[in-house]
Amino acid sequence: MNGFSLALWPGLLELAAPLWLLALPLALLPLWPRRRHSLDFGCLDWLPRDGLGNALLRGGRIAAALAIVAALFGLAGLAQPATEVQRTGRGAEIAIILDRSRSMDEPLLPKGRQPSIDTTAEAKGKVARRLLAEFAARRPEDRYSLLLFSSSPMPVVPFTQHGDVVQAAIAAGGIGRGLSETDIGRALLAGAELFDRRAYSGSRILLLVSDGAAQIDDDMRNKIKRALDRNRIAVYWIFIRSSLSLGLNAEANDGNVPEAALHRFLQSTGAPYQAFEAEDPEAVKQAVAEVDRQQNLPLDYTERIPRRDHSGTCYALALLAAAFALAGRLITRPAWKEDIQ
Repeated sequence: MNGFSLALWPGLLELAAPLWLLALPLALLPLWPRRRHSLDFGCLDWLPRDGLGNALLRGGRIAAALAIVAALFGLAGLAQPATEVQRTGRGAEIAIILDRSRSMDEPLLPKGRQPSIDTTAEAKGKVARRLLAEFAARRPEDRYSLLLFSSSPMPVVPFTQHGDVVQAAIAAGGIGRGLSETDIGRALLAGAELFDRRAYSGSRILLLVSDGAAQIDDDMRNKIKRALDRNRIAVYWIFIRSSLSLGLNAEANDGNVPEAALHRFLQSTGAPYQAFEAEDPEAVKQAVAEVDRQQNLPLDYTERIPRRDHSGTCYALALLAAAFALAGRLITRPAWKEDIQ
């Protein structure tokens, strides 16, 4: 009986297995008069009317019929279909592009300080994930998507407003160890393309969190630039600076300082762009707070409400009605026996 579904009330209720409703006439059986309850008397005028007994008898029959109806709707899979609701809030659509390369597992040390085996400093990736989790928790009306990258982009979760999903996705970035290769060009392109085929509803942010960069060829640069322009995306780069890095404004040749080359390329794309250099946990926190402060504009979005199955409610109602019918029968049965005797 599960061949097709039926919209019982379009947009409000549906049935997963509507053929079960063909058995609805069975609900008339408890209401059908039965001759075994009929007795012949010469005169009944002297007998008092048993109003309570008659009410219990009728109520029990109605309850039995209701139990059958409720059970059949439960078998038919009564449910509220998945819907989409238009909402307006404040915030942005934020695609988080989080570096998962091996260098992010190294401790976050101040500029000029040499890495040490026994250091107690937090790993760069751990600091980034902790502050991103706090950032997402402070902005529950934003819609987030998360993409990890090292040698290739790894989508973790599509755009969602469900905070527990976002927090779990950020935490997943700490599983295992990162790879030594980094392809930041493919990661930026994949992040920008997350907005493809999405209706423009407000502020859009590509939030890159990385401690370095890599060379990007001209073909990839053109693809990234077109994707940013096509989807009207603002780019924020939280550059977690390594202790030996020359920084984003280094004057060295592009080939020697890839992060400086990437910084200049993003400045040239024409998209709104801002970079934050952070060399300790407090600086990373300040950078995240600045993004939080700048991007808090009106946002129209569509929230998908998942399908809600009401079969359990139907079964509970059927059980309650059946219990009432049985109780009514047990209460009135002794009166029937006395009349028969």
